[in-house]
Amino acid sequence: MTVSYLTPEGFKKLKEDLEQLRSVERSRISAQIAEARDKGDLSENAEYDAAKEAQGLLELKIAKMGVVMANARIIDESQLDSSKILILSKVKLRNPINKMEFSYTLVAEQEADLKAGKISVNSPIGNGLLGRTVGETVVIEIPNGTMQLEILDITR
Repeated sequence: MTVSYLTPEGFKKLKEDLEQLRSVERSRISAQIAEARDKGDLSENAEYDAAKEAQGLLELKIAKMGVVMANARIIDESQLDSSKILILSKVKLRNPINKMEFSYTLVAEQEADLKAGKISVNSPIGNGLLGRTVGETVVIEIPNGTMQLEILDITR
């Protein structure tokens, strides 16, 4: 059992997505199967095979999301230490080589969205930052080598 730590917003979105899959997507795929079945011989019906495969993938996705929800723990930000980097920390970083500064928020894997500046605590950078404090320079192993980052600020 893997515990997933989610924000209240992340849990709400997961719940809404799961409900969408269960109510809307299931009905849509069932209708596709019924339509394909009405076309006759199922042994040579590519539409039927495709719809059945889509149904299997949907059910797998629903099952996985159900497991994540069942094992989810909602994080209370007020209980987190802001002196070190933890999940939900907003971190301002600088690359000491090119002096570029950037910020990330560390979130659960299900909530990661690089465009929104949210990285997973399970990613190489997120994992390398966990437990660190302001002023530290960390060297993180990334897929194409190593990366140095200076921690400038930590907020919630």
